[in-house]
Amino acid sequence: MSEPVAKPVAPQSVITHPVITQAMIDAYDEYTHLTLDRRRFMEQLTKLAGSGAAAAAIAPMLAANSAQAAIVAEDDKRVKGEDISYPGSSGEMKGYLVRPAGQSGKLGTVIVVHENRGLNPHIRDVARRVALEGFVALAPDFLSPLGGTPSDEDKARDMFAKLDAAQVAADGVATVAYLKSLKDGNGKVGAVGFCWGGGAVNQLAVHAPDLSAGVAYYGMQPKAEDVGKIKAALLLHYAGLDSRTNAGIDAYKKALDAAHVEYKVYVYDGANHAFNNDTSAARYDKKAADLAWGRTIAFLKEKLA
Repeated sequence: MSEPVAKPVAPQSVITHPVITQAMIDAYDEYTHLTLDRRRFMEQLTKLAGSGAAAAAIAPMLAANSAQAAIVAEDDKRVKGEDISYPGSSGEMKGYLVRPAGQSGKLGTVIVVHENRGLNPHIRDVARRVALEGFVALAPDFLSPLGGTPSDEDKARDMFAKLDAAQVAADGVATVAYLKSLKDGNGKVGAVGFCWGGGAVNQLAVHAPDLSAGVAYYGMQPKAEDVGKIKAALLLHYAGLDSRTNAGIDAYKKALDAAHVEYKVYVYDGANHAFNNDTSAARYDKKAADLAWGRTIAFLKEKLA
């Protein structure tokens, strides 16, 4: 009697091009904004992806990759960057200050406010991009009161829950004062922020009457009763698929109109929250990012001249 022939075992399928759905992006958005812990996020992602292996492959694509090459490299000779300390509202603030190389004359100054991952390589890159457009740019570390941004971005995310909103606003006001005091600045200060930083820019506009211009990318809106305090001109960018943040647009516009605040609102159809972050493969939208960036720079040049 012949021996049974063993059937060859098919190799495990390799997931080379995982399909990322909007539901997965929405789940990640819940996770990054502290409404879903990592265990439940991975459970949900596994169900959506169909397997643990697929979820493990997709998760890094949803997250930002700080190793992604910068658009303006740290050693780019066109800009000069340095890590600095300056007075905050109740202690020392850390930040990354960037100037155009060979600067001549006084320039408008811009605060670049990070997402809920802190002052990471991506935001440093954005600060260099701003400086390259002819501004003095400062990216503050708003986690300074808690010791500064850690290298582990998940730890940084958790630290944001411990921040005091009043202190964040006061540190923002102190940052405006610091930039107004720079000898190579022209006395006009603008701000651009993303995600958590977009909300921080909206709050800064409420609390800093000498802020000249604010650009908020998909940022949470301030309370309607506080909008009347805003003196800065605003440029507001929203992602069409960001239902969580977009829920507050209409009320914000109504309050801005009632307070006679100068503002522009743009909604980028088909784009996700964090569409400007080129280190996030799943959420970056180059078309929307380029269009919004062009509008941002033109706005800042107009208001900070």
